[in-house]
Amino acid sequence: MAALDTTRTAYGTPSAVSRIFTFFGSIFGAIEAWQDTRMTRRALSELTDHELADLGIMRGDIDLLAESRSFR
Repeated sequence: MAALDTTRTAYGTPSAVSRIFTFFGSIFGAIEAWQDTRMTRRALSELTDHELADLGIMRGDIDLLAESRSFR
């Protein structure tokens, strides 16, 4: 006669699955941050110097602002 024990859990499985989802989540997060930085840089670059001055930004600050915005 065979018996099947259904009360035990598969040790290690939840943590391995969690690590896999965390890994893919960090990859997608990095892609999203890169895309956000690219779009911010593009939008600010399309503004005129006068429009940037109204915002208190100089053209040389665009890269710094785009990078700092994506890591908040």
